[in-house]
Amino acid sequence: MHIATVNPANGETVKTYHPMDEDELERRLQLAEATFRTYRTTTFEERSRLLHHAAEIIDADQDAVGKVIATEMGKPVKQARAEAAKCAKAMHWYADHAAGLLADEEPDASDVKDSGASRVLVRYRPLGPVLAVMPWNFPLWQVVRFAAPALMAGNVGLLKHASNVPQTALYLEDLFHRAGFTEGCFQTLLIGSAAVDDLLRDERIKAATLTGSEPAGRAVASTCGEMIKKTVLELGGSDPFVVMPSADLDRAAEVAVTARVQNAGQSCIAAKRFIVHTDVYDAFAERFVARHEGAEGRRPDGRGHRRRPALQRTGPPGPGGAGRRRGTGRRHGAVRWRTPGRAGLVLPADRAGRDRPGDAHPPGGGLRPGRHAVPGGRPGRGGAHRQRHPVRAEFERVDT
Repeated sequence: MHIATVNPANGETVKTYHPMDEDELERRLQLAEATFRTYRTTTFEERSRLLHHAAEIIDADQDAVGKVIATEMGKPVKQARAEAAKCAKAMHWYADHAAGLLADEEPDASDVKDSGASRVLVRYRPLGPVLAVMPWNFPLWQVVRFAAPALMAGNVGLLKHASNVPQTALYLEDLFHRAGFTEGCFQTLLIGSAAVDDLLRDERIKAATLTGSEPAGRAVASTCGEMIKKTVLELGGSDPFVVMPSADLDRAAEVAVTARVQNAGQSCIAAKRFIVHTDVYDAFAERFVARHEGAEGRRPDGRGHRRRPALQRTGPPGPGGAGRRRGTGRRHGAVRWRTPGRAGLVLPADRAGRDRPGDAHPPGGGLRPGRHAVPGGRPGRGGAHRQRHPVRAEFERVDT
């Protein structure tokens, strides 16, 4: 499995890493298990102090870690810094509120009596080592939103990050160590996707969380179900962007372009399907294309200009176009553009938005390039970070 930082702005391989061997992986599993035995006995006050410190460190590191993120996954440094700030905010929140959220609960006396019991007490206890399989679109945030509550609950974390953001993954391990967490509370595993299933079957892993594609989520859920382990899965989405005749078309087009290309086009809540009323379809499509072509991009590191995205239209957008679906009264067209960096793993219309970035896929599976993707590595098999994919926006004309 190729684990490397490849700058999407120029294709340069910045740094490569060898996957951990079985001995190192076993050492880290043993460390996680041993650390949990003592860490689970720490107080909320102690965990809160450590997490607040981690938040302060990540705030101070915004510029440095922002540049690392921009280099690894291609988003602008400004957005990467904002992601770091969001992480710090979440850490402070969990540090302040975890004790209350996980406090013992005693149901109302009437409910206790109705149940036939003499006393009922609800007590929350940590599970143990939790494996997180995370994608590269928000390489800090996706991890922190799992790690902060898990650590505050007394669990320890093991991170299998996407293979194109290894420096960010290692930064996260170092972050918690610098904050004062005991070695073994949070560890990064530099491994390929093929190793995930065996980890999930290891009795020392007590739970798992994944953000990724539906096939990846299905594979993790299947194994964890077989092993009777808890899971938390987030598997993407594709909400529609609807434009009606009553809309301010200039404003709608402005928001639409921003919604499609936010975070370098890599967001599960990004606009992907544009459903436009026939009365304003052509006017909206023209504004959308013009605004996108008029957007002047910059390199992710903020220095100098880069080639602006090139837009191409597929399918006839006009009323008489051959894109009409027979018997439906709807016509379909698509606008797609290529960016000079990693603009996303976006598939054809029937799958767009259902798959997520990253390589957390079952062996032999994973994302496949869309029909407009340029030749290159296959996502899900270590090549995702080298391939430049088109960001695709599907337009649909509706009569009602």
